[in-house]
Amino acid sequence: MSNFFHNAGNVVDEITRAFTQALRFGARTIRRLSWPALLGAALVLAFIVSILPLALTLFAIFLVVKLVMGACDGQRGRVIKEPLQ
Repeated sequence: MSNFFHNAGNVVDEITRAFTQALRFGARTIRRLSWPALLGAALVLAFIVSILPLALTLFAIFLVVKLVMGACDGQRGRVIKEPLQ
């Protein structure tokens, strides 16, 4: 059982190390950006954070409306004409 906790601790340490390394890399990259590039990155990030969820929500709403309309259309009962003999 001790070996399990030791391995789990190693995994947590590795995840923590990778996360801090990614944060340091991001901080260095932001530090090197010029002001116009930083403004552009901020605008792109704001677009992704605000507009993309709105588009996905509208897509889901229209999909549900389409499915409901299809279900209502299917309940009308279709008349099948039999051929005359």
